[in-house]
Amino acid sequence: MNDQINYANNPLHGVGLKDLLTEMVDHYGFEILNAYLNINCFKTKPSIESSLKFLKKTDWAREKVEAFYMYQYKNLPNPSSTQFSIPPRDRIVPESHKTGAPAELSLEDAERLQEEREKKAAERKKNGGSRFNSGKKFNDKRSNNHSKRSDNAYARSDDNKPRENARKESNTSNETNVDPWAKWKK
Repeated sequence: MNDQINYANNPLHGVGLKDLLTEMVDHYGFEILNAYLNINCFKTKPSIESSLKFLKKTDWAREKVEAFYMYQYKNLPNPSSTQFSIPPRDRIVPESHKTGAPAELSLEDAERLQEEREKKAAERKKNGGSRFNSGKKFNDKRSNNHSKRSDNAYARSDDNKPRENARKESNTSNETNVDPWAKWKK
C-alpha cells in the first residue's frame, strides 16, 4: 500500500511564497490585498521583499495569504470543515476541483465585506463575546479567575503573602536592616 498523500492537485504544491506573492501583487496590487486580507505588510510601505520577510516569520499571516491564493486567486470551491482546520499547504484538493480564473475583486466589495465583519463582531460582543452562545455569558472557572486574584501584583500564589513581607521576614531572621546588594553597589 502507498501511504503517501497526493498533494499534486493543491495549487500551492511546488509554488514558493515569493512566486505566489508576486502573482497576486501583479494581478490585484497591494491596495486590494490590504483591503481583503487586512495585513499591515500590504499597507505600510508595501513591497514584495518586506511582505515576504513578514510572511515567512508569521504563520497566521502566511496561511491567510495562501488561503486567499487558493480560494480567490485560483478560485477553488471552499474547503470542507475538516480541511478548513488544516493549513492551506497541507490541504488535499480533490481531482474534480479545477482552478479557475482569478476572482474579480474591487475596493467597494472589500468595504462591504469589512462592514459585514464589523456587524458580526458587534453582535458577538453584544452576546458575550462567543460565537456559539445565545446571549448568555459564558461562565466557567477560567472566566472568573481574575476576580478571585489578589489585588496585590506581588502576591505569591502559594500563600498569598506579599513578596515584600516575605523578604522582610527572611532578612529579619538573619540580620536586621542589611542591604543585600550593598557589596555590589560599590
